[in-house]
Amino acid sequence: MSVFVPHVPAPALDDLDRERKFRQAAFVYLHLGVLYEAAVWVAWREGIVTLGAGIVLAWLVAGAAIVAVIFWALWSKRLAWVARAAWLVGLLRLPALIEGAFFEGAVQLPAGFYLTALIVVLVNLAFLARAGWDL
Repeated sequence: MSVFVPHVPAPALDDLDRERKFRQAAFVYLHLGVLYEAAVWVAWREGIVTLGAGIVLAWLVAGAAIVAVIFWALWSKRLAWVARAAWLVGLLRLPALIEGAFFEGAVQLPAGFYLTALIVVLVNLAFLARAGWDL
């Protein structure tokens, strides 16, 4: 006597791998956003950013909203174009970070600040590229 067991296909490995890449990219981007938010807050508190508290708060809220939307688009929707757009915008950060890390820039912050941010941004770019182009 033979028992019929229907074959239920498991999710393809490629789909699971793609989901994992997007979730990793989402969390790396979230941490980058938290780092930038904290840096703005500390720079304002230390007097490096001389804008008023209301303006700084508005920028922090706007930044948090952008990070939240990108995190959601990567985590929930797995939108490759969002990963690619965030990657492209991340590239725009590189010249200022390289200047601050290796050359005397206009703002006199320790080179280690810029070097750390440069490393974090490059890691973020790598995770966004993995998700956006499914590398």
